[in-house]
Amino acid sequence: MPLYKSLLIVFTTTSLFSFQESFVYNDNVKIVYRDYGPSSADPILLVQGLGGQLINWPDHIINFLIENNFRPIVFDNRDSGLSSRLNSNLFSEENKAKTINRTYLRYYLRLPINGPYTLDDMANDAVAILDHLDIQKSHLLGISMGGMVAQILAANHPERIKTFTLIASSVSVPSPLNGPKRDVRKLLMGRSANPNATNEERIERTKSIFKLIGIDESDLESEEFYNKSIESINRAGPDDSGFSRQLMAILGSKNRIKKVKSIESNTLIIHGKEDPLIQVKNAYKAHRYIKNSNLIVLPKMRHLIEEPVFDLFKDDLLSHLSEDNA
Repeated sequence: MPLYKSLLIVFTTTSLFSFQESFVYNDNVKIVYRDYGPSSADPILLVQGLGGQLINWPDHIINFLIENNFRPIVFDNRDSGLSSRLNSNLFSEENKAKTINRTYLRYYLRLPINGPYTLDDMANDAVAILDHLDIQKSHLLGISMGGMVAQILAANHPERIKTFTLIASSVSVPSPLNGPKRDVRKLLMGRSANPNATNEERIERTKSIFKLIGIDESDLESEEFYNKSIESINRAGPDDSGFSRQLMAILGSKNRIKKVKSIESNTLIIHGKEDPLIQVKNAYKAHRYIKNSNLIVLPKMRHLIEEPVFDLFKDDLLSHLSEDNA
């Protein structure tokens, strides 16, 4: 049985809005979350992608939701941000750089990948937050790996989900046919190549990834991008091995197709036509399997939700979230 605990950590602001940041325990795993409130608004739980933190949800998305009377709740997945690191003692400094390469090698050789946890465990972390906040039913939005976690949540707990939004994600385990393009995969595999990298080196590596998976208009030289990168580094600390274990959870995932086919919630699927990380064919597959789904493919979008991209589908998202899914 999960053990729920919380402690108020900080009360501050982003843009024009306040939030409460706290944490909950799912068994012995601490999950840090941020609740933008108010409690009277319609809750929506947002699930981040591989290596992402709760601070990585852009202000333009959070602000849009709040302005339209929604209550965004975001969190650090296990092994990211301020949430618990798991089994990091198994990943010594000399092994961190090899872990991602080994994981991919075992996957391509179709050998078992036994990580310290599964995507199902991560879905249960999200349920623990809803239980702690006494939210019986919530909208659900997941991006990339977070979309995979959200699929499990929507399938296992249909009574808890008002609507489901799946962005830049996949219903299948990545493969050479539907996974990242070679240049993106190479960068991801080298993410932990230097565990002693300086902050500047880590920021440059992040820029390299964003240049491949984001739109060309993104300003990666801005003070805002630099400050957000430093904040992410400070919250994560020097231990970047959680990225490897999250990757294990993805590549070691059992086939989710049966679960995905059971999803009952009204679902909006959004995907970039030129997504180099999770190819667009995955979106069409999700649309086939989720019976109550609508699909929007955006020519301009790649893998991220920059403001110009969000402007293309925010009205569709609002219409979707406004549907009566009782």
